[in-house]
Amino acid sequence: MKSLLLVGAAALSGAALPSLAVARESAAPADDAEAGSAIVVTGTRRGGGRTVADSPVPIDVIGPQELQSTGRTGLKEVLGNIIPSLTMPALGGGGTSASVRPISIRGLSGDYLLVLVNGKRRHTTALINNLSRISGGSTPVDIDLIPTNAVGRIEVLRDGAAAQYGSDAISGVINILLDDAPEGGAFSATAGQLYEKGGALVQQGLSYGTRIGGEGFVRIAVEGKYHDRADSSAEPVPYIYPFVNGAPDPREANADHLIAGGYGRSNRDKIVNGSVNAELPVGEGLTVYSFSTLSYRDIDDNRGAVVPATTGYGGQANVQGYTSLPGLYPSGFQARRRIREWDWQSAVGLRGDVGAGWAFDLSTTYGRDHVKLGAEGTLNPSLGPSSPTSFFMGKQIQDLWVNNLELTSSYDVGLAKPLDVAVGLEHRWEKFRNRAGEPDSYRDGGYVIPADGTAFGNAYGGRSPSPGLVSFTGTSPADEATLSRNNLAAYVDLSADVTPGWFVGVAGRFEHYDDSAGDTVSGKFSTRYELAPGLALRGGVNTGFRAPSLAQTGFSTTQNTVTIIGSERISTTSKFLPVSSVAAQALGARPLKPEKSLNYTAGLAFERGPFRLTVDGYQINVDDRIVKTEFLGTASNGGSAIRAILVANGINGVDSAQFFTNAIDTRTRGVDVVAEYALRTSSLGNFRLNAAYSYNRTKITHVIDTPSAIASLNVTLFGRQAQRDLVAATPRTKLVLTNDWSLGPLHALARLTRFGRYVESSNVASGDRRFGAKWIADLDVGYDISARLTLSVGANNLFDSYPDRNGVIASDGSGAYGNFAPFGLSGGFYYGRVSARL
Repeated sequence: MKSLLLVGAAALSGAALPSLAVARESAAPADDAEAGSAIVVTGTRRGGGRTVADSPVPIDVIGPQELQSTGRTGLKEVLGNIIPSLTMPALGGGGTSASVRPISIRGLSGDYLLVLVNGKRRHTTALINNLSRISGGSTPVDIDLIPTNAVGRIEVLRDGAAAQYGSDAISGVINILLDDAPEGGAFSATAGQLYEKGGALVQQGLSYGTRIGGEGFVRIAVEGKYHDRADSSAEPVPYIYPFVNGAPDPREANADHLIAGGYGRSNRDKIVNGSVNAELPVGEGLTVYSFSTLSYRDIDDNRGAVVPATTGYGGQANVQGYTSLPGLYPSGFQARRRIREWDWQSAVGLRGDVGAGWAFDLSTTYGRDHVKLGAEGTLNPSLGPSSPTSFFMGKQIQDLWVNNLELTSSYDVGLAKPLDVAVGLEHRWEKFRNRAGEPDSYRDGGYVIPADGTAFGNAYGGRSPSPGLVSFTGTSPADEATLSRNNLAAYVDLSADVTPGWFVGVAGRFEHYDDSAGDTVSGKFSTRYELAPGLALRGGVNTGFRAPSLAQTGFSTTQNTVTIIGSERISTTSKFLPVSSVAAQALGARPLKPEKSLNYTAGLAFERGPFRLTVDGYQINVDDRIVKTEFLGTASNGGSAIRAILVANGINGVDSAQFFTNAIDTRTRGVDVVAEYALRTSSLGNFRLNAAYSYNRTKITHVIDTPSAIASLNVTLFGRQAQRDLVAATPRTKLVLTNDWSLGPLHALARLTRFGRYVESSNVASGDRRFGAKWIADLDVGYDISARLTLSVGANNLFDSYPDRNGVIASDGSGAYGNFAPFGLSGGFYYGRVSARL
C-alpha cells in the first residue's frame, strides 16, 4: 500500500485527481518523505481534498502499480490481497453465492460497505447471497464488474460515513477513481494456472486516452478475462452404481470415482469489462464530466454432483441417488449453473462556480445489473426420463438512479483556516425484479418410480421425486416480485482547523424512504489534534444506518440445499419467503426496518521522514441486523407443526421455510496497525517496506425472542450455527508484510500474509471444524525491457499452501478442506505478464 494511514472527515467532491501511485522508476527520497502529503478526496468536501497525513480517520490509498503487481485479476481478489480487514471465503455457499463471492470487511458483510465510482454511488448486484453462510442474504456491489485497468487509484475509507454518503456506509467506503490520464495508452496480458489443478487464466487489457477540446480528455479502457475451473476434491467415491446381489457392480472397475467438480474454484468465467471517463471545459469555470462502465459476464458453474448409487461415500445411503434417472445419467452427473449477466453504469454531470464564493456539482447516474439464470447438465426428476437437461431458470434485475446537487464554499470566521461548508440534496430511485423461469425448471411433473425399478434399487420403487431441478430450482410465478422505492436526502457538512494543529469536522444527514425504511437521521463528528510535529491523535464518533435492500424485502425461491448437523450433511427442500407474504407473516415475519449503527474510532499517527506508523482502534455497534432465520420446519426445528402452517397458507411440497428478519444486535471491536518505511540505497536499490495488521472480534449482544405466532412450537429462530458463523467463520487476525523493491530495470514485490484461525461451525458443538492459521507468500518479479515494455512473472500462494484437512467429506468426495478458507482451496497459482506503454 502506498499509504495505509488514518483518514476521512466529511464527504466527496466529484473531481477526479491524478493518480497517487509513485512510478517505481522515479521514486526518490523526496517522494518517500512526501507520501503523507498525497491528496485524497474520499471523506472530505474541502476544495482540493485533504492530505493523507492530516485526515482524522482511516483510509487506504492504492495506486495502479500496486493493483497490477498483486497478480490478481479482479478487484475483489486484489483488495482482499492488500487490505488486512477485508476477507472472502473460498466458497460462499450454494446458489449464486458460489459465483459472486461475498466479502467481509472489519468483520461485517459487504452490505455495510458503500462503493463509489468517481465519487458517485454504485448500484448493487441483483444476485442475493441467499445460500451463503458468510454474509448470508447480502446484496453488495460487485466490484469485479469494473475493469481493473481503468482504475487510477482506489481510496478505502475505513470508518462509518452514513452521515456523509447515506445508506450502507457503516463499515466504510470504497471510492474507485477512474484513470484520468489525458494522453497515452497501456496494454497488458496475463496468463497463468494453478500448480496442480488447472484453473487456467488468460486476461488482456487495453486503455487509451486523448485530448478533446483543448483542455478536455476522454479515456477508454477494455479488458477481457477467461478463467477456467479447478477442482480440489480429494476423496474418490467408493461406489458409483447400485450393488448387484449385495456386491459392487462390475462397471465400477472402469468408472471415474472422483466425480465432484464444484469444490474449490467451481466456475468457468468469461468476462468483458469496459469503461469511458471524460471531461470537457465548456465555459468560464464550468466543466462537463461523464463516465460509464459496461460489463458482460458468462459463468458456467459446477454445482451439485449426484451419485446414482444406493450406497454412497463410506457406505452411507445416498438419498439423492434416485434423482439421476439412469436412463439419462447412468453414471450420475455434475449439474452446472449458468449465469449470463449484463451490468452497466453511466453518469453525467456539470460542476463549476456559481458566484459569491460558491461552487456546485450537479449530476445524474443510472446503473443496472441484469442477470439471466440457467442450468445445464441436470434434470427435473419429477418429469421422468423425458426431462430436459438444460433450463432457463429466471431473471433478476436491479436498477439504481441517483441525482445529486451539492454546493460548497469557505468562510473566514477567525479560525486558523476558513470554515468549509457543504450542503446538498440527493434523490435515489431503485427497483428490483425477480422474474420466473420456464415451467420445467420448477414444476412437479408427477413421475413415479416404477415399483420394480431395479435400475434404482427396490428401495426407490413407488417413490415420487421432488419437483424442480436437482441442486437448484427455477423461479416460479409465485416467486416473482417487482419492488421499487424513492429516497430523498439532505445533508450539511462543516469542517475547519480551529487552531493550526486542531481540526474539527461535523456532518449531518436526513433521509426519507417511501417504504418501510421510513425516515433516518445520521451524524458524524471527527477531529485531529497534533501533539507535536509528526505526531497526532485522531478519531471520531458517528451514527449510521443501512436500509434493507429491495431484494431482501421481496426475494422468494424454492431451494434444495444442504446443512451440516454434527458430522452429517442433511439435505432439505426449503421455501425462502418474502416478509410480506401471508405464509411468512403466519410464522411471525414483520416488515424489515433499517439497521442502525453507532461507531467510535480513535487513533494515533506518527510520521518522521520516510517512516510512518498508525494505530487505530474502533467499535461498531449495529442494532436490528437483518439475518436469515433457521430452516423452520425441519425435524429439529418445529417439524410437522411448522409445515402445517405452511400448507395452511398455500406453501406445499417443502419441508422447511426461511425469511429475513431484524433479529440481532452486534458489537464489533478491532484495531488496525500500519507501519511503512521507505529506504533508498545506491547499491542495493530502493525498498518500500510495509506491515499492516488487523484484528476484529464480533459479539452478538441481543437476539430477539421467537415470534409469538410460533413461540410454543419448540422453534429456534436464529440458532447456534448461524450465530457462530457471524463471530467465528472469518479470521479475527490478518497480518500483511510487503516489500516493494527496485534496482534499475529490475523490480519485485514480495508479500507474506498470515490469516488467523477460524471455525466452520455446526448446530452442535461436537460438529465444529477448526482450521488453523496459515502463512501465504506471494511474489511478483518484473524487468523493464525498455521504457515502454515490462515483462513479469509471479506466483500467488508461492509455496502451494492448503487449509487444514478437517472438512466434512460429502458423498461426491468433496469437502476435505472445508469451505471458508480466505486464501482459497486450490493451492498455488503462477503466471506471466507483459505490459506495454503506448
